Amino acid sequence: MTKLKPISLDGVKSYPLKERESKVNIGDFARAWEPGGSMNRWLESLPRILAGKGLLEIRDRMVRAASSNRTIIIAMGAHAIKVGLNPIIVDLLDRGIIKGLAMNGACIIHDAELAMAGKTSEDVASEIGTGRFGMAEETGRFLNEAISEGAEKGLGLGESVGAMLIREDFPFNRNSLLARAYELDIPVTVHVAMGTDIIHFHPSADGASIGKASHYDFRIFSRLVSELEGGVFINLGSAVIMPEVFLKALSLVRNLGHEVKDFTTVNMDFIQHYRPMTNVVHRPTVDGGKGFSMTGHHEIMFPLLAAAVIEGLDEKR
Repeated sequence: MTKLKPISLDGVKSYPLKERESKVNIGDFARAWEPGGSMNRWLESLPRILAGKGLLEIRDRMVRAASSNRTIIIAMGAHAIKVGLNPIIVDLLDRGIIKGLAMNGACIIHDAELAMAGKTSEDVASEIGTGRFGMAEETGRFLNEAISEGAEKGLGLGESVGAMLIREDFPFNRNSLLARAYELDIPVTVHVAMGTDIIHFHPSADGASIGKASHYDFRIFSRLVSELEGGVFINLGSAVIMPEVFLKALSLVRNLGHEVKDFTTVNMDFIQHYRPMTNVVHRPTVDGGKGFSMTGHHEIMFPLLAAAVIEGLDEKR
């Protein structure tokens, strides 16, 4: 048995609860739902705590940016397309809320296949063993032809694909981000890591054209980033490529003398990775602005944010 005597609690100093600063207050609590409520009613019923508070602040910052014609950029991975978000993003393009889209290389594959066939996303597990994975002929031929043709004309990769989608007038173009952005003259930039996309192993692939067009897009993207003061940058589901490209573009434009400090960054993903949290949420906003991270499924979280922004803009009219 221990020889130590338990410490005495007789000298503990306490103070009145009412004098203490508290981080949780009933005034910030959620409000119970009532049948027949509106979208705005639901938003106002959210608790002003953690992610509930964050969602409302992101909404307010996006509403301010959109209503003052500031730049809002969505950078995205292909998963956002594969879970059905194209109509939501197209609507934001049509409303003039989004000033630019940035994509990794996989996005153009799924977006173009949707335009061509109204379907995308093969079963990799069932095809990889046979060597058929990624071998759809039309996908490789169309995209590589568009990129090579566009590079020869001095176009970026996103514009090259968008232009050819419109020229070919595919039956499901209305579902394509690239096609609609091209019609609206909204820049779409595509940032490729060579060897990561199925079109790179088709015979029609031209590495020089891909590299030339993607580097041109990096410069276009950097122009968009140079105009981010007072705006919003959203990283929608890209774990590596777009956070890296964004950080380099931000460093470039600051080096060139552009004032880009007071802006908002948002990382949206169903899990939080080191790179987006560091390169999107934290590092870019060290000298000003504010970064947010929203964790949840894209197919729920992004439509919710889009609806909140649209409702907020409608209230300002």
